Formats: sequence, C-alpha cells, structure tokens
Amino acid sequence: MSATRPVFYVSDGTGITAETIGHSLLTQFSGTQFSTNRIPFVDSVERAREVAALIRARGEAMGVRPIVVSSCVDQDLAQALGESGALVLDVFAPFIEPLERELLESRESRVGRAHGMVDFDTYHRRINAMNFALTHDDGMSVNYDEADVVLVAVSRAGKTPTCIYLALHHGVRAANYPLTEEDLEHDRLPPRLRAHRAKLYGLTIDPVRLAQIRQERRPNSRYAKLETCRHEVAAAEALFRAERIPLLSTTHTSIEEISSKVMSTLGIERVMY
Repeated sequence: MSATRPVFYVSDGTGITAETIGHSLLTQFSGTQFSTNRIPFVDSVERAREVAALIRARGEAMGVRPIVVSSCVDQDLAQALGESGALVLDVFAPFIEPLERELLESRESRVGRAHGMVDFDTYHRRINAMNFALTHDDGMSVNYDEADVVLVAVSRAGKTPTCIYLALHHGVRAANYPLTEEDLEHDRLPPRLRAHRAKLYGLTIDPVRLAQIRQERRPNSRYAKLETCRHEVAAAEALFRAERIPLLSTTHTSIEEISSKVMSTLGIERVMY
C-alpha cells in the first residue's frame, strides 16, 4: 500500500463544507490511507501563506504530495494556497462558471459571504433542536410528544452523536432511548415507547466493535464483555424485527449517512440553510 496521503480541508469559514465534500470524495478511494486535518478561518493572504508553508512541510516530511480541499472563495487566498505544492481542489470551481452563464452575473468573491447568509428562524430551530437533544439524551427525559425521531439502541451504539448531528445540521428534534437489560427481557417495546412507534428508529452495531467501545469506557467490566454485547445486540435486533422498527447498523456507517437514512425512512424534512 502507498504512503499515507495528508489531506487538508481549508476554509475562510468553519471548514465544514470543505470537510463534508472532501470526506465524500475520499471514501471513493479505498486503496489509499489518508490523514486529514481541518484548518478553518483562513481569511487573509498572510494566513493562507502560513497554511501553505505548513502543508508543504507536512508533505516533505511524509514524502508525498498533500491534497488540499478548499472552500476559500477569494482568488488571492486560493493562489497563496497553491504555493503549498499540493493538489488543490476548489469545491466551488466546477459550479461557478455554469452559474455565471445561467444567471448572467459574475460571482462576488467575498471572504465569509457564504456564512453571512443566515436565516435566523432556521438558526433558532437548530439551536432549539440541540437543546431538545441534550435534554432527551439517554432517556433523561422520556416525553417524546415533540420529538421528530426517537433513536433506540443498546448503550454505546451511536445514538447520542447522531442526535446531535441531526439537531445541529438539520434542526431535527431527536431523542434517544437506551435499551436496558430489563427492556431486553421482553419481546415487546418498552411501555414508554409504544405511543411513539411511528417516530422510532433502531440502531445496531457489530458486537465486537461494541465491546471495544465499551472497554474504553468501562475496562474489564461485565458491561464490556463480548458475551454481554452479543446477547444485548441479538436481543435488540430481535425486538426491532418483531416490532417492525426500521433498523440500521452503525458499525461502518458515518453519522452523516445514518442521519440521512433516518430522515429519509421517517419522511423528516431537513432544514434549508
């Protein structure tokens, strides 16, 4: 296998756009190992040159040409990043010229402009959804009347990070319910979930991976034993099948993919930025 390729997501804003697009691109190349870094708020030529020097040094140290996925809109910043000697991929470049032709208007390359297009109603919806996710995390609150979705799974199967992603990126009010040993002794949904069946979505995970995650949290405990994990996962999956609850494995699935599949399956509309 070839040397690990350093990848940098560079932006004049948060870098989330560059990272999201870049990650989607890199997953298409399973034969190469990547090490990734996000560098946000590169909003001046001086900063861009500092970053270019850092990227060049990393490439020389690793003996391979770096890759830069950039969402910097200012062409002076892009030119400075080019001094890194890296392969620089501008995430906006393929779309600007066709849009200029269609709209009969030239782009305005203003730093941070994309992040200034804020719909405050949408922003507050995401913040409220985040507060909802935190107060309804891990069964702390089980009042699901206002929930858009309730993720159900055994402990450490990926419920919390998915709920937070759904809230922050899509304004979805996502709660999660951890299946306990007592819940798994029965072949029916726990009573507090039955009234919300249409909102339920099950997550599962490979027992070996689950044991690894739990071992990091509670080393050498019964909770982390592979036998325990196998029993809980099998019981949870049997419950989901019996109750016809949609189910997805999180073992090799990104949070972005999980969130999209949950929303698509349950018909939840995403927030438009």
